[in-house]
This record gives sequence, C-alpha cells and structure tokens, in this order.
Amino acid sequence: QLETLEQEEQESLELSPHPTEKTTHIVGHEHGMTVWKTLQEGEAEPQCQSFSYSRARLQGVLLEGASLLLLRVLARRQTMPPDLAFPAIDSEGDLCTSSY
Repeated sequence: QLETLEQEEQESLELSPHPTEKTTHIVGHEHGMTVWKTLQEGEAEPQCQSFSYSRARLQGVLLEGASLLLLRVLARRQTMPPDLAFPAIDSEGDLCTSSY
C-alpha cells in the first residue's frame, strides 16, 4: 500500500517583463493533506494560500509522483485496466479525477 507523504512542485516562466514562479507543496498528515500554494509574479508581493483536505475526501487519491510510478508499473506489465481513474489534486490544488 503506497501513500504520498510529501510532494513539491515548482514551475517557472521567464516572461518579460514579469517572470512568474509558482510553487505547490503538499504534505500528508494524520488528518489528511495540506496544500500550500505560492505565486510570485515579477517584483510583486508573493500571493500565498493554503488549504486542507480530510482523509475521507482523499480516499484513493493519486498524486503526481504516485501517478508516474503507476504508469511505469502498467508499462512494465504491458496492461491497462479498462476505465482506470483515481481522485487527484490538479495544478491549482483542487480535487479532480485522473483517468488513464
């Protein structure tokens, strides 16, 4: 049984005149997961927000790192179960569905 304990994602865009950097940090804990998002656009003050999801809402959630591992296992086995879908957290930190 696999469980994501922590995940960090960083995205940078070098756009003139305002480079943009977006960081998402997700940490699992006994009550669920907390997501911290930071957006830095040029010289402006960083915009920060955080929110949490309960374990009940995250039942079966598959984050990006676990998704890559699953894809490797499926490729190795050369099989794909029909209608394979998992709850996931998108790039904005919202709950969504990831289908394969």
